[in-house]
Amino acid sequence: MGGAVCHPDAGRIVPQLVKTLIPTLQIRHTMIICKFAFIFEFYMEPVNNQLFVYGSLRSGFNHPAYAYISTHFTLVGSAKVKGRLYDLGSYPAALPTNDEAFILGELYTLKEEQEFSWAIAQVDDYEGVNPEPGETALYVRKVTTVYINDQTTTAWIYWYNNDVEGKPLIASGDVLEYLQQKKP
Repeated sequence: MGGAVCHPDAGRIVPQLVKTLIPTLQIRHTMIICKFAFIFEFYMEPVNNQLFVYGSLRSGFNHPAYAYISTHFTLVGSAKVKGRLYDLGSYPAALPTNDEAFILGELYTLKEEQEFSWAIAQVDDYEGVNPEPGETALYVRKVTTVYINDQTTTAWIYWYNNDVEGKPLIASGDVLEYLQQKKP
């Protein structure tokens, strides 16, 4: 009965495999402590804990979902992102663009960084990011460039994940202004 032998490149291969599985993991040192166990000294890259909102999660909407945002996130200020905004009737849809078209909204930062996974999962559920089996996600969460106070930063945004053909464009990029103009 033979024993297992460590591959001579295990110290290089295993960290690469782990890095592939967990992209934010930065491995500083690997030490083989037996044939199958490794010790990794690592640190995690900072998680982006900012969120850009442009619809019902904005403070001016007075939507019940805003109560959640204001409890777990702090308003940084009014901001904008490159994109186009469409009127889907009961909610807006944002699509990214490289053109000089902007969506106006608000930038928030998470109050408690260690709660990021839980807090953002709640917003994901609200935005329809995790659909039932066989359904398409209504929105996808992506990191985007945010323009605020003549500076840029990055934040999560929820981009619409379906077709907007035939839907009215919100030319101003500001859904609050658009809805106020639509009122009789």
